[in-house]
Amino acid sequence: MNFNKAKYTASYGVSSQLPVSKTCEVAFAGRSNVGKSSLLNSLLNRKNLAKVSSKPGKTATINFFDVDGVDFVDLPGYGFAKVSQSELDRWADLIEEYFNQERNLVLAVCLIDIRHDPSDLDFTMIQFLKDVDAPFAVVLTKADKLSKQKSNANKQRIMRLLELGRDVPVIVTSAEKKTGIDELRKLIEVRCA
Repeated sequence: MNFNKAKYTASYGVSSQLPVSKTCEVAFAGRSNVGKSSLLNSLLNRKNLAKVSSKPGKTATINFFDVDGVDFVDLPGYGFAKVSQSELDRWADLIEEYFNQERNLVLAVCLIDIRHDPSDLDFTMIQFLKDVDAPFAVVLTKADKLSKQKSNANKQRIMRLLELGRDVPVIVTSAEKKTGIDELRKLIEVRCA
């Protein structure tokens, strides 16, 4: 799979607009300030394919990217963003409806900031993925902000708190330093094979 062959295809603001799933899909979900756009850009060797903002909550739609014939689906960030409650509710509905549709989902990538314990919304997202039996991995972001020892300790703590089994891949990443990016690419390639 060529991660350099990536292009933006479309954005959808309501779930009824979502196209029929025709190829395998990899969905990315996480809190509004977790670094989802930065991780996507690092994964795809691009600077601005996914829009990065200093203000959390930039992704207000479900954005589709074609990556060498695989759909990467950038879901709206949850929590934290300073937007109205009705807008937060719309984002939550969009995310839930995406997962409740018949999709060719091969992997949901749930991003969590390695520097902090998972938020209530992170717990809710992980439990939701377990409940709908979605194949998922946890990607811990912003590892460059911690020492290697602290990153390892936080990874173990987060795995315990989320009650993740050995079957759930957990990858420590840094979009800035490219840490864990190759490991995540390999996981996506295996799931899309």
